[in-house]
Amino acid sequence: MSQAIESSETKTYHNFIGGEWVASASGEWFENINPADNSDVVGRFPKSTAEDVDRAVAAAKETASRWRLTPAPKRAELLFRLGEILRENKEAFTREMTREMGKVLSEAGGDVQEAIDCTYYTAGEGRRLHGFTTKAEMPNKYAMCERQPVGLCGLITPFNFPMAIPSWKLIPALVCGNTVVIKSGEDVPLSTINLVKACEKAGIPKGVVNVVNGFAEPGAALVNHDDVRLISFTGSTSTGRKIAEECARDNKIVSLEMGGKNAIIIMDDADIDNAVEGSLWGAFGTSGQRCTASSRLIVHEGVYAEFSEKLVERAKALKVGNGLDESTDVGPVINQQAVDKIMGYIEIGRNEDGATLACGGNRLTGGDFDNGYFIEPTVFTDASREMRISQEEIFGPVTTVIPVGGLEEAIDVANDIKYGLSSAIYTQDVNRAFHAMQELYTGICYINSATIGAEVHLPFGGTKGTGNGHREAGTQVLDIFSEWKSIYVDYSGKLQKAQIDEVEI
Repeated sequence: MSQAIESSETKTYHNFIGGEWVASASGEWFENINPADNSDVVGRFPKSTAEDVDRAVAAAKETASRWRLTPAPKRAELLFRLGEILRENKEAFTREMTREMGKVLSEAGGDVQEAIDCTYYTAGEGRRLHGFTTKAEMPNKYAMCERQPVGLCGLITPFNFPMAIPSWKLIPALVCGNTVVIKSGEDVPLSTINLVKACEKAGIPKGVVNVVNGFAEPGAALVNHDDVRLISFTGSTSTGRKIAEECARDNKIVSLEMGGKNAIIIMDDADIDNAVEGSLWGAFGTSGQRCTASSRLIVHEGVYAEFSEKLVERAKALKVGNGLDESTDVGPVINQQAVDKIMGYIEIGRNEDGATLACGGNRLTGGDFDNGYFIEPTVFTDASREMRISQEEIFGPVTTVIPVGGLEEAIDVANDIKYGLSSAIYTQDVNRAFHAMQELYTGICYINSATIGAEVHLPFGGTKGTGNGHREAGTQVLDIFSEWKSIYVDYSGKLQKAQIDEVEI
């Protein structure tokens, strides 16, 4: 991105460090551009450096003891107030998110709503940070365990869910008693700042929540900082692996949420119209820029022709345009780099033997399209499981349709990738549904729905190359942001050696 030249119409934003809004130590800025209209500069944001990360970490470290010792129910009261502030500002935050990220207004509203839901739900855990008691091996001895904060957490977030994903990390970290430094997604810094401003307004103490904006340098500095105990990252698999290697060297806790190549299975007894509706939503919602996007449609040969014809017809009818227009179905992709990657995969699909480009395949130009990053909803039919467009994450409005002969083959094709995030099946047969639920090796599974639509009270995450075994959302996320402490209280008045002393009965 180019250096911004401030005008009266361009608002300047800052980092939030130690409870103060401050410029970067670099003195440099970058522009946040509307992907639907490159002439629209959303704002100027500080181009942060390792020095800014040092300052943010120091602020988080200084207030760590105070926040840790604040009773969890009191921390939760502040988080509930945060949820109220988000709810009151939902409409404004929604429009600003669409402007900086591109997703249509209804989806941006859902993104903000997910942050609200996460905040309300997780605030309740402030009174339920349960440990447990159990019986000790020796008499006159008490055994129990409890959660304790991890410490200082670095949160690195992506562009596609500009408020929901930061909330998934931030809110559980806070309720567990940790302090945080957030490195916002460089394409969507305003939504993170809106979330942090809401934290400030809710009365969360200075230094508990800090945010730095910028590109690779602050992210790398956060990962490598000696005082950061945990890194929670959502983004590409390649970057996640590098972060995991760096964190392993320093014995940091690391939580990774990475790629997906998710499949919907459509059986011959499926409600075809419902399956088409779900496939369109799964493949082209958020312009396909979801790690849970339905980028593979595995269809029984008995209904393959009917399904493909209806899917292509509906995909052609989707309206592409500026997400601020309420009649738009599919907004832009995030930036030129995304356009290049997606169009490169479309070209790969054109050249792979067997696949048919059934619709789409073009970057849209002319008129209002010239100033944005718009790609037609694209469907490849007659694909096979081994094709690159069937195996690799495209992260755009592209899906492939793969014919199969039966349920077992469909499940085998669905599992035959390096990822394992989300899966789905459309069938009216309860036996098929339960068999698929058992055999699909993914972290999320839907029956008669698309591969997208996770809810905050269930664990979110995947298997294989999608992550490293952790789960976000639900109560399971507390296991990322807290560590267990086992406690033994011996009131016998003498030394008792567990596993050694004999207990008289």
